[in-house]
Amino acid sequence: MSIKILIADDEEVTVKHLIYSLEDEGYDVTSVNNGTDAFKKIGEEDFDLLITDIKMPGMDGLTLLNKVKDAFPTTEVIIITGIGSIESAVDSMRKGAIDYITKPFNLDEVLIKIEKIKEIRRLERENLALKVSLGLGRGSPIIAKSPMMKKVIDIVSSIISSDCNVLITGESGVGKGMVSKLIHYSGLRKENLFLPVNCATFTEELLASELFGHIKGAFTGAVANKQGLLEIAHNGTLFLDEIAEMSPGLQAKLLKVLEDGEFIRVGGVKSIKVDVRFIAATNQNINVLVSEGSFREDLYYRLNVMDIYIPPLRDRREDIVPLSKNFLSKQAQKANKKIKDISKDALDMLMSYGFPGNVRELENIIERAVILEKTSEITPASLPQTIKLFQVESIDPNRIKKLDEISKDYAVKVLEYAEGNKSKAAAMLGISRTSLWRILNKN
Repeated sequence: MSIKILIADDEEVTVKHLIYSLEDEGYDVTSVNNGTDAFKKIGEEDFDLLITDIKMPGMDGLTLLNKVKDAFPTTEVIIITGIGSIESAVDSMRKGAIDYITKPFNLDEVLIKIEKIKEIRRLERENLALKVSLGLGRGSPIIAKSPMMKKVIDIVSSIISSDCNVLITGESGVGKGMVSKLIHYSGLRKENLFLPVNCATFTEELLASELFGHIKGAFTGAVANKQGLLEIAHNGTLFLDEIAEMSPGLQAKLLKVLEDGEFIRVGGVKSIKVDVRFIAATNQNINVLVSEGSFREDLYYRLNVMDIYIPPLRDRREDIVPLSKNFLSKQAQKANKKIKDISKDALDMLMSYGFPGNVRELENIIERAVILEKTSEITPASLPQTIKLFQVESIDPNRIKKLDEISKDYAVKVLEYAEGNKSKAAAMLGISRTSLWRILNKN
């Protein structure tokens, strides 16, 4: 993601230097040489960032800052000042500037400050996109036809006015991340940031840096100060996915944040206060981990103010059909294909499948089927072989068949799976072609 930058400075050399460096980093840069033209330009185009000198002919930088923050509050402002004007720069921060740089400035420092603003913009846009995709204001975005999922929605509804920490449990792929978003975007902090982090994807050192940030020189590669997710998520929600993968050392540090609302950056000494709501999730049996001593009991109770268990898809089959049709609508639009429905045979196959990968697997199956399907509805031919094999191995729960019937049905399905090749089907069944012929021709 790039951001649009406007530079307002009457020093031609400074402007050329900045434009060259910023465009080399891929930023969209425009420049003017006075405050009046800068304000007019921002009124004509949307800019993410204004970099303005304090001293300019006509409208100075501080006046420009006041007018911009008043009329275009979403445009961030960085003030350029001389070393002798630091007091004015600090005053500009009080008036809404996000940062300041002093002349002569270090270009690497400028790029780091802009990268920070770029990250904030990215997170803001992600949150806006999440709000749209979650369909806020139009009822629950989670398919909940089954009693078990209706219970989950009821729990979420009951904590709308609460700011409590939440622990979500359930197998991989059941939708823990989606429920965490629903909790945030229907709760008291919905206008603030929702930041997810998967604890299983980082080493202990990297996860500490992601969560708490670090100061320059804290470790090899720490070339500048970095804000952590805890700092960025201030007044918002931090979603800690796969919390059980967190090391004991980090668990102790996280506990301090939950208890005291403060932390210290990696390599730092200054305590930073934050107000963050925590939602944690795990696919492991956390009670067993607590009893074994691999997960702190005190941290568990701090996180588990409200617990939500999301059942696997195989235990809530009422949700399979509506989920499938919801995914079909989404994927057909994405693939620009006019597929409107799922055939009864295909739905029957989905209904009898075990879904070890849960809702995530179902969405992948529908996405694959949409890509492969050449008709106006999803047919069994577009479903993966794993489902077809599962069908072969499944017993119809509605009636008990005679062994001869089961043998024939089984042989027919294996033959279909073998695409009509009798030799291949017989080999798969471990019988001769003659025996297969006899089974298929039984009345």
